[in-house]
Amino acid sequence: MKFSLGTLVVAASTALPLINAITPDGMLAAPRRGAAVANPSGEFAVYTNTNYSFATGHATTIWEKLNLTSGAITTWTTDSNISEVVFVGPTNTSILYINATNEEGDGGVSLYTADANNLSGATLVASLPAPYQGLKAVATGSGDIHFLVYSRAYPNGTAYNPDTAEEAPSTARIYTSIYVRHWDYWLDETRNGVFGGILAAGNGGHSLRGGMTNYVTGMCNVTCAESPVQPFGGNGDYDISPDGNSVVFLTKNIDLPLANFTSSQVYLVPFNGSRTNARPINKIGAPSVPPAAQGASAAPTFSKDGSKIAYFQMNGIYYESDRNILYVADANPAAFNVTALAGNWDRSPDQLAWSNDGNTIYVAAPDLGRERIFPIPLSAGAGYKPTNITNEGVPALFNTLPNGNILVSDSKIWSSRDVYSVAPNGTVVQTYLQSNLVDRALSGLGPQDVSEFYFSSNSTQIDIQSWIIYPAGFDPNKTYPLCFIVHGGPQGAHFNSWSTRWNFKVWADQGYVVIAPNPTASSGWGQNLTDAVSGHWGDYPYWDLVHAWDYVNSSLPYVDTVRGVAAGASFGGYMMNWIQGHPLGRRFNALVTHDGVTNSLADYASEELWFINHDNAGIFTSPNETSTYYRWNPILYYENWATPHFVVHNDLDFRLPVSEGIMLFNMLQVKGVPSKFLNFPDEGHWVLNRENSLVWHTEIFKWINYYSGLSNATSPY
Repeated sequence: MKFSLGTLVVAASTALPLINAITPDGMLAAPRRGAAVANPSGEFAVYTNTNYSFATGHATTIWEKLNLTSGAITTWTTDSNISEVVFVGPTNTSILYINATNEEGDGGVSLYTADANNLSGATLVASLPAPYQGLKAVATGSGDIHFLVYSRAYPNGTAYNPDTAEEAPSTARIYTSIYVRHWDYWLDETRNGVFGGILAAGNGGHSLRGGMTNYVTGMCNVTCAESPVQPFGGNGDYDISPDGNSVVFLTKNIDLPLANFTSSQVYLVPFNGSRTNARPINKIGAPSVPPAAQGASAAPTFSKDGSKIAYFQMNGIYYESDRNILYVADANPAAFNVTALAGNWDRSPDQLAWSNDGNTIYVAAPDLGRERIFPIPLSAGAGYKPTNITNEGVPALFNTLPNGNILVSDSKIWSSRDVYSVAPNGTVVQTYLQSNLVDRALSGLGPQDVSEFYFSSNSTQIDIQSWIIYPAGFDPNKTYPLCFIVHGGPQGAHFNSWSTRWNFKVWADQGYVVIAPNPTASSGWGQNLTDAVSGHWGDYPYWDLVHAWDYVNSSLPYVDTVRGVAAGASFGGYMMNWIQGHPLGRRFNALVTHDGVTNSLADYASEELWFINHDNAGIFTSPNETSTYYRWNPILYYENWATPHFVVHNDLDFRLPVSEGIMLFNMLQVKGVPSKFLNFPDEGHWVLNRENSLVWHTEIFKWINYYSGLSNATSPY
């Protein structure tokens, strides 16, 4: 059975002419817009727009201004040195912004105040001697501005500036505990710290008063505190109260080793205090904290009156993909009074915003292949089941406007950025921007390019979902080779969202029908489906993928499975290596592995041992047939390897070391299986540089197009 995507609101703009297909270079060079941030009165919003030229090899960033009444979009400024903007000050158009350089040219940044309607009159108010970022700011009753930023910091609390740091005479690294590197960087003595500063009002303007306060660095026990938490933390890991008197931040639990536990805690500290004044809101075992709340925390956010703090926390202390539960605490160090909202809700929200009256919290949570926004009242009991007010897409950011509506910036498989407002009851009030209607490289894309289906599998009690993405000019009376893409994680999902790394439409427009299943481990269909992959990497998801292929083969006559290819990254890369040795691997003409596990006995070469231990249902032991490290090892089935295989693995991927990719390629070559190896020495788990990404797409497409018969080339090389 096929499910349609429903009705989509179309922006009031003239559609561009249909293009034949979206190409890799077109997708990579197309505008990349930031999330829209509204001014305090809700009259307009601003966001960045970055374009790339392959001809010049340079990206150009401008800021655009969106009128939230008329929907008109104009260029706000072409000054690409403005990196971050916060609306703060005496009027609704007063701003504070970070300039990416300072007058000293020492690697620091500058702070300027300005009126958003007169940027030429901007005033320099502070020159900061380090590359601070993550600006948050509020105006106090006195007219002063209290602001927060973050930077890496030395153990003594001072900010680290790589441009002025003294170079050590030796490059030696010495460690006495595990967790020596993470994702794409080696750990050293520096850690992220949240800094606060005061811009004092006076003489018609503002100026920096005193030094900067580091609220984080120096909180140490088994390990030392860090906020934001690397490598993905940002200013969502901390917040400042509306009156400017308090700061909240999260850090990994300093009482536990970093490599073995996911636990993190939220701290409250006076703005004029220091790390010695910080108090944990959700300390494990504290009287007001639910006993099960011990895992990773996220998104600490003050209510708009500053009286409460909302945040997420998982229960599992060894598990990065447990279910997030929404908590609210009183912003009172004498009694935090932590309360869970909708605690039994079988979804895992990861973004939040308060309503203006403080009676509702809006959260975004993975839900059936989308990330939908749900309102949760402060009165929500454990059994409360929220109802979504948005449907398609995945929000990058959403916030409440003064009129109570929610301004949403999201993306979809067919659009890199949509901006619209939605009422608390779910009514779409106004659509301001749809990239597929205004960007030439995306013209012609739309919801007609995507559908979905559900199928039965023997691994679960619920049906499994899969996306279908159609090529340009799709005709259901013709046939197109299958492109079967498996997602990473494994706890994650293929969502209805835009991607510049694995863009389904770019793959489909090579001439494929893309099938993107969400097998066991996927998020958004209940925590049981997500959790079930632990100890089962090689069976439950594999069976689901086999059943997905069977469904496509029997039910979609326009898909040519005989000419099919398959690809995946991370866990999806592991699954390519796994199916290479299993019957499903013989159903494809070519496979593509991007940064996947080849030898699961080498999993401890990674750094996040909590992940390895959890997903293998235990710590590493002597390998035997009952050990998941041994049982689900792709190389056990080496004698079956036969399908042509393209391998990508990058030097800076420390979570999945490059030796895994080299080993896979070496084994394929020795066995005589047609294979190719692509390596980027300057990339990590993903290929982010546009020029590298173009090579990535070009080489992979040459490979799969040859083996699927889409290419007229006489060789896949």
